[in-house]
Amino acid sequence: MSQKNILKGVFLVGLGATSYGMLATFVKMSYAEGFTTAEVTTSQFILGILGVLLINAFQKAKHKKNVVKATTKNIFNLMLAGTSLGTTSLFYYLAVKYIPVSIGIVLLMQTVWMGVLLEMILEKKLPSIQKIIAVFIVLIGTVLATNILNNNIALDWRGIGWGILAAASFTTTMFTANRVAVKISSAQRSLYMLLGGAVIVFSFALATQNAPFNFSIFLKWGIVLSLFGTIIPPMLMNAGFPLTGIGLGSIVSALELPVSVMMAFVLLNEKVIFLQWIGILLIVLAIIIMNVNFRKTIDLKKNHTLR
Repeated sequence: MSQKNILKGVFLVGLGATSYGMLATFVKMSYAEGFTTAEVTTSQFILGILGVLLINAFQKAKHKKNVVKATTKNIFNLMLAGTSLGTTSLFYYLAVKYIPVSIGIVLLMQTVWMGVLLEMILEKKLPSIQKIIAVFIVLIGTVLATNILNNNIALDWRGIGWGILAAASFTTTMFTANRVAVKISSAQRSLYMLLGGAVIVFSFALATQNAPFNFSIFLKWGIVLSLFGTIIPPMLMNAGFPLTGIGLGSIVSALELPVSVMMAFVLLNEKVIFLQWIGILLIVLAIIIMNVNFRKTIDLKKNHTLR
């Protein structure tokens, strides 16, 4: 793969991760205006689906016969995988309702060790020393980033619980997204996963929305939320990951963490102390450690020395 393609992939994944990083701050701002979780997620998914439908229509018109159509089995599997996309959004948005965004994103990043655990269960083998070290660094970073050792900080345990559930759900999304119907276009995959997620989101809205639905959410925040949550990031990441590979792509996608904290710091005036920034850097470091092939790097250096 050429260096130009790798750089293009890094740019696409980085832009997608940055978009995701902005999302929670916008959700928190919509809460401040009195909108509910049901209204926020419903508007995001409806407008997101419409946006991705337009993208699919454009691709079909442009490429005509070159577009690989999804089979009935592909559609079913993608919609099933997409249900975890819906639960991730719900759990994460419920989390930031009770805790600061800077804490919520740290909890979402627990996917690092959850992914290792899930991989161990599915593949029935112990993780490498490299991954075990990365997990310990994540746990230490989490303690620092959440500032949980500070007795003056009282975190709402509802937010902690929803945040952990969001991380577990996101772990499932990552595992299924990279394994289901990978031969069809990223726009089609995004569409069917969104439809699966919408089933969960709409069911939640019907069950919890007691007051009349405030349709002004569609114009006030729906467009922004759908762009930064359901249209731009999946499209960019699905296009970028094949160019970067999972390892480099995962490292670049860690940009979501500092961007999310910075957005909350600037727009929401959330207090983030120096110790929390150290914790955030440790989590990013753990992601890098987990995805860098040190043995390959050492072998390349040896070969270069021999020459």
